[in-house]
Amino acid sequence: MRSPVKEGLRILQRSCFHRISVFFGNNLSSAGKIRTTTKMASTTEPLGEFPSWGLLPRKETGVVSLINKYPNYDGRGVVIAIFDSGVDPGAPGLQVTTEGKVKIIDRIDASGAGDVDTSTVVEASEGVIAGLSGRKLKVPESWVNPSGKYHIGVKGAYAIYPQRLRERVSKERKEKNWDTVHKALVAEAQRKLQAIESNKSPNGNGGNYLEKLTKEDAESRVAQLNALEKKYYDLGPAYDCVVYHDGDMWRACIDTSERGELESGIHLGEYRLCYQWASLTEADQYNISINVHNDGNILEIVGMCSSHGTHVASIASANFPDNPERNGIAPGAQIVSITIGDNRISSMETGTALARAMIRVMENPYYKVDVINMSYGEHAHWCSSGRLGELAHEVVNKYGVIWVASAGNHGPALATVGVPPDFQNDSIIGVGAYVSPDMMTAEYSMIEKLPGCPYTWSSRGPTADGARGVTVCAPGGAITSVPRFTLHSNQLMNGTSMASPHTAGCVGLIVSALKQKSIPYSPYSVRRAIENTTLTLDVDIFAQGHGLIQVQHAVEHLIQYSGGVEDKVHFAVECGSERTKGIHLRNWPALKPVDVSVTVEPKLLNDAKAEPSEKLSFCMEFVMTCDAPWVRAPPCLQMSYMFRSFQVSIDPRGLNRGGVYFTTVKAYNASNVEKGVMFEVPITIVVPTVDLLHGYFYSSAAEVFRAGCVRRHFLQVPIESTWASVTLKASHSEKCQRFTLHAVQLKPSCSVKTLEYYKVVNLGCNESTTLVFAVRGGYTLELCLARWWSSLVEGQVETSVDFHSLRPSQEEVTLLCNEGIQRIDVRAGLRPEEIAPQACLKHHTQVLMPADSKVEVLGGARDTVPDSRPIYHLILNYSLTVTKAAEVTPKCSLLSDVLYESAFESQLWLLFDHNKQLMGCGDAYSHKYSLKLEKGEYTIRLHVRHERPDLLEKLTDLPLTVLTKLTQEVKLDLYTSFNAAVASGKKAHSLTLSTGAVQPIYLTAPSLSDKTLKGLGLTPGQALLGTLSFAKDELVRKADQYPLRVVVTELPCKKRSTASSGTGTEEKKETKTHADYLEALRDLQTAWIAKLDSESGEQIHREVMTTHPDHLAAQLARLQALDAGGAQNRALVIAQAKQIVSAVDTAPLLAFYGTKTDTRSDAAKIKTQMDKQRNTLLEALSRQGSALCSDILQLPASERPQETLEQVDNIATEVLKFVEASDSKVNSFFASYYQVRGFDGLSARIILRQCEEKWTRDNEAKLTDAYTRMGWTHAASLIASTHPLRFPTSFAPF
Repeated sequence: MRSPVKEGLRILQRSCFHRISVFFGNNLSSAGKIRTTTKMASTTEPLGEFPSWGLLPRKETGVVSLINKYPNYDGRGVVIAIFDSGVDPGAPGLQVTTEGKVKIIDRIDASGAGDVDTSTVVEASEGVIAGLSGRKLKVPESWVNPSGKYHIGVKGAYAIYPQRLRERVSKERKEKNWDTVHKALVAEAQRKLQAIESNKSPNGNGGNYLEKLTKEDAESRVAQLNALEKKYYDLGPAYDCVVYHDGDMWRACIDTSERGELESGIHLGEYRLCYQWASLTEADQYNISINVHNDGNILEIVGMCSSHGTHVASIASANFPDNPERNGIAPGAQIVSITIGDNRISSMETGTALARAMIRVMENPYYKVDVINMSYGEHAHWCSSGRLGELAHEVVNKYGVIWVASAGNHGPALATVGVPPDFQNDSIIGVGAYVSPDMMTAEYSMIEKLPGCPYTWSSRGPTADGARGVTVCAPGGAITSVPRFTLHSNQLMNGTSMASPHTAGCVGLIVSALKQKSIPYSPYSVRRAIENTTLTLDVDIFAQGHGLIQVQHAVEHLIQYSGGVEDKVHFAVECGSERTKGIHLRNWPALKPVDVSVTVEPKLLNDAKAEPSEKLSFCMEFVMTCDAPWVRAPPCLQMSYMFRSFQVSIDPRGLNRGGVYFTTVKAYNASNVEKGVMFEVPITIVVPTVDLLHGYFYSSAAEVFRAGCVRRHFLQVPIESTWASVTLKASHSEKCQRFTLHAVQLKPSCSVKTLEYYKVVNLGCNESTTLVFAVRGGYTLELCLARWWSSLVEGQVETSVDFHSLRPSQEEVTLLCNEGIQRIDVRAGLRPEEIAPQACLKHHTQVLMPADSKVEVLGGARDTVPDSRPIYHLILNYSLTVTKAAEVTPKCSLLSDVLYESAFESQLWLLFDHNKQLMGCGDAYSHKYSLKLEKGEYTIRLHVRHERPDLLEKLTDLPLTVLTKLTQEVKLDLYTSFNAAVASGKKAHSLTLSTGAVQPIYLTAPSLSDKTLKGLGLTPGQALLGTLSFAKDELVRKADQYPLRVVVTELPCKKRSTASSGTGTEEKKETKTHADYLEALRDLQTAWIAKLDSESGEQIHREVMTTHPDHLAAQLARLQALDAGGAQNRALVIAQAKQIVSAVDTAPLLAFYGTKTDTRSDAAKIKTQMDKQRNTLLEALSRQGSALCSDILQLPASERPQETLEQVDNIATEVLKFVEASDSKVNSFFASYYQVRGFDGLSARIILRQCEEKWTRDNEAKLTDAYTRMGWTHAASLIASTHPLRFPTSFAPF
């Protein structure tokens, strides 16, 4: 078979190399075209072959040599679980294994994003089901459903689409269904408006009332069409879902026709039973499968939240029978795809998804998972405890699954490894990313090859608690398959996300070999073999771990040295009083030796169920060694099945300052040293530069930087310092140089991101740049400067660091409004500094308490840990009122910013509008999820999961904080003296503090009457959040900021008018009269008129009117009661309204509202009376007009009486004397009136405003009807098609 690559190159040689000569002048043809002549080019050197082996590198890690030598050790018999964003079963290379078996044997969406509530059960009537969307669903005759029961639900396509697909499909739908029609309508509307304007009255009086409305209607149509284009928003298709049991398995149909034609929809069985999948639509190419839970009450639609997971799976195990050069690492292995990325929160993993994924691989009746790959992770504040860490410990140490995880892409600084692999026990293989010379050529098309090296961004060890973090490294880039919805077959991706599946594939090869050789193994024996056979690279030890994985050597090592007593044993290493996984000394001056206690304990796989004989027979003798002269450790250790302790002594005094040093204490089996290291104690120490010039300045001589070169400087930050400025100056290079500056301080029990600065800079020859970032005294600073891995030229850089100090007496400032003034002392501790303090408020916070809460058992296989341990969840409901459009961020403070390290399994909030439409979601990392909300009422539902219901019961009163971004930042006044603050005197300005000087700054509370704060509806206990800064320099102000919280303790009182007799006298209690009693009785009766049935209400109305014939409120109450009765009362409504209108004298009203200023002493009381009378009149006119319009609209246009039309014209004219047509008191009437008069543009404008105020089913129906009347069917169809998504029957499930 001829290689397609070689054939393509031959065609290229024959046809592509031509020399084209162009002649001017006489060679111009009569048509003016240029004639050309061509000759075949000669080439002295043949073209080389394309290095296809570098697209998905396998040579570097010994994969090619292993499979060439042992073809059957290709992963067959192995199952790899991919914890990721989902794997596409239709992607190239993911259909079959090398044995012809199904490649992907299970697909699961553990996140819940694909769940559909199908708890509504119906039966077909004459072969038709009434779907929740309102559509009639025709059941195909071919379906077999012995029970006759169907579970139904609705799902929006965009809810399961990944973001890029959602954007593509939305664009295509707009182009197909909207753009052409809309542009034509806009053009037509503009032509009509121009015609009206050209035919306007020549006398300039603007014509009569209806002519004005005609023009206004035309203008409104143009404006609305333009607004529709500008505000176009597509919620996407709403698909009916039908679930039923055919006697053998659950099946589901998704009505992608959107017409109820289930025969043409997607019809699938449960994937793990029948391996069925399909594209949701031909256009989207989004392949889905289904699972069913809880006896049909939950349909799980399994898709993908990004292309990441498919690429990862292809690296691990893709198989191309016709083109094996494109194969993944273990083409014979089978895949279980478990989606842990939640599509609702931008593919972020959640605790729920991780827990379900781990439960699935622990134990299930369908298959045994051998290897996990997880190219996901976050940074944790600590790794010593956490619910997810406990489950991960069970996965590896109880169920024997080998877990491989990406180290992270957060380098090049040290201690940047994420979780996992930095879980509470060192049981997960962490992988760094390496780029080889062949990868540089094949994947990145670089001009020349460079020596292999770690990628610049690959995370480095150690972990904060001393473990290596990076176990091994592997190629971290590949060009391989991606999902079909991307509309391309393959793609280049790089990251430790790619290095991890490479390693997982290697582990799959190892396990495949061991299974075929019937050699027992455990996660521990496999890991030790990998660590003992790596290729140590001449690169950063913290990036490569033990080195580049070598799979053939690992296989042969395991075969040669199988059968040891330690093969099923994990040696748990704990160091010091804090029981860390290794020794990591960083925030110390390194002035004297230290002794650290090390405890090692052997633990059998599934220790709780291990045979007693295994524990009794375990006895090993170790010889120990360390190659670092600055470490002393005992030479030997005897161990039975119990922990043993020994001391390690570390002496940093002979080490050069400013550097980092790494070594390990290695323990070998004394009877089989050749087998390699059994366990190790990793030791990392930082010896910081302590003596700075003048106590604040550091500089280094020019250093040479080649591609991938990393230089680290460790400095002890002066205790007073609050920010640093770093100056970089490049030289010895004519080309621009790209560098990464990464500055990190490690704060105990805080993520590496807490005190870090990351910046990529480009420097030209002799160019310098200064970067400013915050630091905190007392913590060692790593200043890491790295040359980008692909740089082709070398250069030199000089580095200098200046530490500065403007240190406040409080790092977090809280000001209580009732105190008025808060003092902060600012000290310039290192050198003279310019100070110009600023304080501003940016957010408003309100605390919501749950309206209700309940703890429920979830149950079902996916939410039950093996050994019958069900998961429970707590659901809390909160009510949120948004008084005006705002950007809000819900935050559960107790659980925020912790995921892997959380004591609880997961937390997720969902925010719904008043129609139960899902508006947004968020999880532990609240700062990532802000929502722009319109004015209205919202419900926030929060759920928290755990195995122990008693822990959840303690959270039933859990408060929820909602941060609202202020429309405009509010600046607070600051002063340099207390008296100035009290008297609102001269504000703080720029001044210079001498070294050691302390300057008091007085912060004053904001005025709650400020226009920005006034509309927030502040109540006592709420807070305003912002920042406080002190430096004059703008860059420093942005870098060195301090949290500011202003707590509202009281609200400004309205000014009360004082009596002429003085303010100190008490008002006498007014004595009530019999007349007051009668008036109160009248008002009580009036209030009940509209509440009672028609007959009783009429009786009370007659009683009130008998004693109070002029009481308009009773008349109005009767009108309201009649109008609520429906169409049969229209005549009575019209009569009652006329009676009210005739009772109101409009002349005094018009005179009052025509007066600009009322100077009478009782002006406020008069205004209240007038407003009440006006509103009564307007409501009566509005209800009368609406009733008349309803009667008119029932008649054909040709039969509508002119007298009635003139009557509604008069009502409209009368109303417009007092308010605009858009006023909420009369807009319902004008919506009908404009429709009657044929001004559908004006009618639609009013209805749209009603929808914007509150989107209800009734308002939506009116709007679609108005759009349809105007011929805007594209807009009406868009609204109608998304109706089921705007008005779901229940809250979306978690």
